[in-house]
Amino acid sequence: MNKMCVIGAGSWGSALALSLYNNKHKVYMWTRDIEQVEEINKTRENSKFLPEVIFPKDLIVSNDLKEVIEDSEIIVLAVPSQAIRSVCKQIKPFVGDNQILVDVAKGLERGTGLRLSDVVKEELPNNPYVVLSGPSHAEEVSRLMPTTLVSACENIEYAQRVQEAFMSPYLRVYTNPDIIGVELGGALKNIIAFGAGMCDGLGYGDNTKAALMTRGIVEIGRLGVAMGANANTFTGLSGIGDLIVTCTSMHSRNRRAGILMGQGKSLQETLDEVEMVVEGITATEVAYKVSRDLKIDMPITKAIYSVLYEGANPNEAVQNLMTRSKKHEMEEVVNNGLFK
Repeated sequence: MNKMCVIGAGSWGSALALSLYNNKHKVYMWTRDIEQVEEINKTRENSKFLPEVIFPKDLIVSNDLKEVIEDSEIIVLAVPSQAIRSVCKQIKPFVGDNQILVDVAKGLERGTGLRLSDVVKEELPNNPYVVLSGPSHAEEVSRLMPTTLVSACENIEYAQRVQEAFMSPYLRVYTNPDIIGVELGGALKNIIAFGAGMCDGLGYGDNTKAALMTRGIVEIGRLGVAMGANANTFTGLSGIGDLIVTCTSMHSRNRRAGILMGQGKSLQETLDEVEMVVEGITATEVAYKVSRDLKIDMPITKAIYSVLYEGANPNEAVQNLMTRSKKHEMEEVVNNGLFK
């Protein structure tokens, strides 16, 4: 029995802690919130983030970082993307060089535009780093519904060790050496999912969503290739797969937030109602600025940015997208290298 730990007790961190436990690992989960620690330890339920899912009594929940991290083979970083740097600083005194860091957050760092792997490498440069991503809702994973993920690392041996830790009859994990593509697929799909929700809130139909998702994956691939990713990664689980699940499910907080803004709510009203981190909002800001700096055309991202940060009307933003200059679909795809 190997010790594993999960830093963060939100819905996804909780679901992954349960997945590791079900694979017969000794699992510790950390949260800074002492009330959450007390609630889970008393009721064996994480009522805010994963209601009606029972935690086994020997899955340890604690707010003591040293207790949680010490001797853990794998450290899962399951905190919001904008908290990754501060959490890495917090855990640094307790982390040994041989411990594998597994990031499951999906985002880009505000202010620097860095991928999360670069953020972690700046703070914990000596540790193996793996991204675990793909089309996955915590609510379904915690209830043992069949799900597939991707374990990505430049050193495939570490990707395989994480694959082995999580694989089960209910959770199938593939490996991929393209850490850039897997990270960016997970981060950028949240932007498109927010847009899909906005279209739902405006009352548009399936045609609109299909167009948004199809053009969205091209846009994701365009920026991804410019940042060093393998274009083929975006046709896989962390690209199209994650895009589909996030754009179509009410489990998706990005889609739910988009729906609310499409219905006319303000950004603050939307955040107050969702009550959880909406990664697509920050990702839109960062990706728009990165694409502008790299001179990469991302019209959907630009339109969503205009709604979120420039006060544009969602309906007008859609109309602006629809009335742009004429394009040749396949010539554009080939010229940008996607799906070659």
